[in-house]
Amino acid sequence: MIRPLNPDRDLVDRSASVPVSTPVETPPTYDRLQRSVAALGLDIYGGFHPTAGQLRGFIAAAAPDIATGSETDSGPQGTLILLGTAPSFWPGFVTSPEYHDGRADPVDRWSSRVLGDLAQSWGAIPVYPFTGPPYAPFVDWALASGRSFTSPSQMLVHDRYGMMISFRGALYFAHHFDLPPPPLALAPCLGCEDRPCLNRCPVTALKEGGPYDLAACHRHLESTEGTPCLSTGCLARRACPLSTGADRIPAQSAHHMRYFHIK
Repeated sequence: MIRPLNPDRDLVDRSASVPVSTPVETPPTYDRLQRSVAALGLDIYGGFHPTAGQLRGFIAAAAPDIATGSETDSGPQGTLILLGTAPSFWPGFVTSPEYHDGRADPVDRWSSRVLGDLAQSWGAIPVYPFTGPPYAPFVDWALASGRSFTSPSQMLVHDRYGMMISFRGALYFAHHFDLPPPPLALAPCLGCEDRPCLNRCPVTALKEGGPYDLAACHRHLESTEGTPCLSTGCLARRACPLSTGADRIPAQSAHHMRYFHIK
């Protein structure tokens, strides 16, 4: 049996350029896991105790009990932890082999390597938002965690990172462990009078209740006026009051925007 990593030991440097290793017999807890992922430039974006129906099709190969369960299974089936980038992610990532090897999708490949090693050390199953189809329902999982909400523009807003969210993966643990309660009881958007997610987009691509006008967004990015969005990230997402919590480096946003707006 794979034994979980002891996150109290300094086994992983900030760049995550070496694999996670040396598992030890320490049962996972939320705090230990948080310290472990923080050393990689990641943060726990949320977690919950899912039902088999919320998991089926995405971890079935590694968890046959869930694969053969009933679609109506309603009892909790372990613990699912959602992971995303922290403010410290980009400085470490730019020292990684994926950043320098010139191949496509460096952030996704970094995520596969680092979260795969982390999952093995903790005895967990990794799930990624970029493998599919079918794609894992990260939006549904984020809402189920109670740490993300649907904004008026229909984009997700996180209680700490606002609309500057970058999910890198999830870890599924077959056993239950305690999770802290979400810090917000209600969606932060309910008390946001300015609603910048709706009024800061130069071409009104984000509308109340949706849908997202993707074509208008791409046309804007093709223009000279769209340069600020391309170089520093979506103006509407950055305008969310909670997005300041992401402390996002412009180079990181520019990288994601290049992949979003491929010419």
